[in-house]
Amino acid sequence: MANCLLCYLFFIILLVDHGLGFNECNISRCGSFGPPVRFPFRIRGKQPPHCGYPQPGFHLSCSENNETVLELPNSWKLFVQEIDYKSQVIYAKDSGGCLPRRLILNLNLSVSPFEIMNRKKNITLFKCPSRKMKDLFNNIWQIPCLSDLHYDVLAILSDWSIVDPDIVYCTKIHDYSEVASIDSVEYQEYILLLNWYNPTCKFCEAKGKYCRLKMNTIDSETECYGSIKPTKGASTKIIATGVILGTVLLVATAILLYRRYNFNKMEKEYQSKIENFLDDYKSFKPTRYSYADIKRMTNQFKDELGQGAYGTVFRGKLSDEILVAVKVLNNSKGNGEEFVNEVGTIGKIHHVNVVRLIGFCADGFRRALVYEYLPNDSLQKFISSADDKNHFLGWKRLQDIALGIAKGIEYLHQGCDQRILHFDIKPHNILLDHDFNPKISDFGLAKFCAKDQSAVSMTTARGTIGYIAPEVFSRNFRNVSYKADVYSFGMLVLEMVGGRKIIDVTEENDEQIYFPEWIYNLLEEGEDLRFQIEEVGDAKIAKKLAIVGLWCIQWNPVDRPSIKVAIHMLEGEGENLTIPPNPFNSAVRTRNIARISRKRPPLELDVVSETE
Repeated sequence: MANCLLCYLFFIILLVDHGLGFNECNISRCGSFGPPVRFPFRIRGKQPPHCGYPQPGFHLSCSENNETVLELPNSWKLFVQEIDYKSQVIYAKDSGGCLPRRLILNLNLSVSPFEIMNRKKNITLFKCPSRKMKDLFNNIWQIPCLSDLHYDVLAILSDWSIVDPDIVYCTKIHDYSEVASIDSVEYQEYILLLNWYNPTCKFCEAKGKYCRLKMNTIDSETECYGSIKPTKGASTKIIATGVILGTVLLVATAILLYRRYNFNKMEKEYQSKIENFLDDYKSFKPTRYSYADIKRMTNQFKDELGQGAYGTVFRGKLSDEILVAVKVLNNSKGNGEEFVNEVGTIGKIHHVNVVRLIGFCADGFRRALVYEYLPNDSLQKFISSADDKNHFLGWKRLQDIALGIAKGIEYLHQGCDQRILHFDIKPHNILLDHDFNPKISDFGLAKFCAKDQSAVSMTTARGTIGYIAPEVFSRNFRNVSYKADVYSFGMLVLEMVGGRKIIDVTEENDEQIYFPEWIYNLLEEGEDLRFQIEEVGDAKIAKKLAIVGLWCIQWNPVDRPSIKVAIHMLEGEGENLTIPPNPFNSAVRTRNIARISRKRPPLELDVVSETE
């Protein structure tokens, strides 16, 4: 939202800039009270070269005191007082404070684009004792910048008849011809008038328009554009634009402040929730670590093991001998419930098939969980077809893993003070130790309920697509209960059997099936499962796992076994296991599938899609 407002504001500024003609070549100044500078002049450092006329004399600069400086030949610098664009005249003062010195020396401006407009006259300079001169007559001027304490320098028009008796004390210095006139103004305050003839912008000024160079022309031709004095409509447009910009800024600021306030309020509520929980949790064994401890434990988070929806897992060390897995939770997801569920659930239970929580961190808004380290990663890493000898664990070990997972689920359902429903049983959340013993992890979606409670209230579906029981999606399939974990377990077992969900396209009607349907039809037809069998008894294990999995994924929760019954089925020999009812679609679809069930499953397998 904030980004959109900023983009909108930027767009309005660009629109105003385009519509009102504001650009890099408009009027600029040296200081607040300096003369306005526009074409044919430009100020170096404030306006790019193309804003001025391409001749050296039209490039002005700013002094340290923000005075506008015009530089003439022989490095003569003038302070510009005014620029009359309509008459094309510059009014300037000598920066050295002695303009007559330049004028008397007959300054040559032939290489300059300017001409001196002051009238030219012949003058004679006299050097007079300072105390001898009394009142000066017209056409006789004292030049202080050429005088000193002992004498004054006077300038007298050469054709003037000298009648002052005091002049006899003066010594003639030199006659100068064609010197710019100094009529009625003393030299030290003399204003020099400079005129330029090219480029000619008078006709634009007369129309009240700006002047500029024509684009894409070789010759330095000029053209008129815009308006020097904003019209009433332009003024109204400026005011309206200002109102719009002000309103947008005000609304954007209000929204940002509200969002910030709301975010801080929510964060404080989440933090208070976690702190209250931790106060009640002090009697349990997991250790509370600071965030500095977590950083030291993980060597500044250098060894990343993997990422999930709620955080990133790093390898860490409690000591040289004890390795741990540290999950640093994201601040951007959840409201603290995932953290409370993890600590509140795993911290209270200890079972060989449930991952052990060693400690936790709740340092401000930074949260982390410290688990025992399991070197063989998750079961997902080892799920592969029996034909893949490089990754397949073997049927005996798969049976042991399935039995261990079932016992862990049974402990959650029956072995604790309250029944714990996991709601996210899947291969990613089954970790394997060095002997491939399975341990259930990730209790972020778990819910508690009484052991005699037959249903659980849920506001939204929770879990991972592909493993979620039908009743979790829709109440048309009965109420949600512990049987939801049984369904997820069944899908996990079938995935272990088949390696992954297998998809086949029939030759007749392009319909797609996945492994549970394919395996059900093989069993219903009385055929052997077509997997690579190396040892005696492997075929029985594969069939037993398949039947248990199919029983557990019955769509009606009532038809599914409890996890305790599933354990008895897995621990038995399997000869007495009956094939469950068809858990899939219509009989027509089943017959179509049966026709292709005699085919070997395709070699290319689709990975189970997951959403966290």
